[in-house]
Amino acid sequence: MPTAPPPAPASPWRAVAVALLNLSGLGLGYAVVRRWWPMAVCWAATAVLLLVALPADPDGVPGAALVLYLIFLALAAAHGASVGLRTRLALLPSALIAAVLGVVLLAVPATGVVLYDGARDEATEQMLLDRLDRADRLVARSGRQDFTAAEAGYRRALSAYDALSEDHPDSRAARRVPDRLKTYYETVATPYARQDYCSAVAPLKYLRTVPRTVGRKQLGALVSWPDDRLATSLYSCAAASLSAGSEGWTTQFGELLSTFPRSAQAGKVEPAVKSAVDKAVRSVGGDDPCAAVQRLDGLDTQVRGLPGEQAGVADALGKDADRASSSARSGAYACGVHQYKDGSYADAVTTMNDFAKNNPHHRDRARAQKIAIAAEVAQTVPAAGKHLPTTASGGSIAVTVKNDSPDDITVLYTGPVTGSFTLKGCGKCTSYALGTTLDLGFKPCNDSGKHYPQRTISLPVGTTYFVHKSRTGTGKSPASDTAKLRPGYVYTECAYTTSGFGY
Repeated sequence: MPTAPPPAPASPWRAVAVALLNLSGLGLGYAVVRRWWPMAVCWAATAVLLLVALPADPDGVPGAALVLYLIFLALAAAHGASVGLRTRLALLPSALIAAVLGVVLLAVPATGVVLYDGARDEATEQMLLDRLDRADRLVARSGRQDFTAAEAGYRRALSAYDALSEDHPDSRAARRVPDRLKTYYETVATPYARQDYCSAVAPLKYLRTVPRTVGRKQLGALVSWPDDRLATSLYSCAAASLSAGSEGWTTQFGELLSTFPRSAQAGKVEPAVKSAVDKAVRSVGGDDPCAAVQRLDGLDTQVRGLPGEQAGVADALGKDADRASSSARSGAYACGVHQYKDGSYADAVTTMNDFAKNNPHHRDRARAQKIAIAAEVAQTVPAAGKHLPTTASGGSIAVTVKNDSPDDITVLYTGPVTGSFTLKGCGKCTSYALGTTLDLGFKPCNDSGKHYPQRTISLPVGTTYFVHKSRTGTGKSPASDTAKLRPGYVYTECAYTTSGFGY
């Protein structure tokens, strides 16, 4: 039987050559000494590593897999050196050539590492670009929503842009962020582009807070981009609300004057307020003077609440408020006339009394007092309100009014002339039982033993409406009388108090 060839003499160069060839990860050291199974194991280990590492991932090869593979290579090199020490080379002419080839083949794993790092970098770039794309889609989706619903999405997208710039400043994604921020600003400000100025205020105010998240250097000119647009939106929205008589304009004008006091838009505030006051003043002579007076009262209060950092603006706004106030006071007369004609007598009384009190030197004060009296009479006798009273006084017919009541009374009358006066209570008089007044012989103010407070007035021919109202004591409900005055007669009015049935 043939015998196995004797082992070769020990050669350190062969050991080194086999070890170096095995470090390539391909088991080539085993190939030159014809150890096929160990070579297959090397190929299998390398294949497993490639399966784990590819495709390249931004996180790289798992650390445990890499450590195990390096340990395996070290063991393959040590085992190959042990085998090659006393085993002849089969495929290469000398150990020196094998060693040189082993050194050259070390370029294979080194090149693989370089290529893998490049692939890993590209995977990272793609991951960052994907993040950028997701942020872009979030901005686009938010732009189709109302700002209140979209704000959270805008904030998430902004955080993503900022993270790309801060954490990966040299990436392709980070270099695209400045352009994305321009689109971001334009998308958030979409209502402004549509000239929907009231809806644009909130998103533009939000954009002014963006520098708290993204650095000013990164934003550049975008830092001040919202300012003029916000000023325009505040002015336009407030001016429209002011013109329409809606609420909210004072808040927006206040923000404009406080935030952008020297802007061109702030310079338009006072002319807009003046125009609104002018319009309300003209409306006093229109179909609804009471609404105009109410509007002027509101403008007076609202305009005085506006800030005025610039002295000229503050002074002009103060004059506008003063004009609104004075016009409201004088316009109350037209309002009272409107209420009287409309049959709102109680409102007319209040309005005309206030007008007379607040305008002591107004040319219509005397007539306002007459209208207040007539309106009070008309509350008890509606027929008295058919005609607007004049300031006429006096007449040819004497009418004496006596007070057969323990209460002080006010006598109001209206007709061809209008007026009022008071009478003291009758000291010896008492209330009449309600049943007594139903007797056919009932004659108040006819007791010669009593001294009735009285007053005689002169009235013209025609119908005069009287109302007697208790000022003190027990009388609760006013009494009324309609007198048709004719020449040649003497007229007497008698006031008395009745009680009964719990009254």
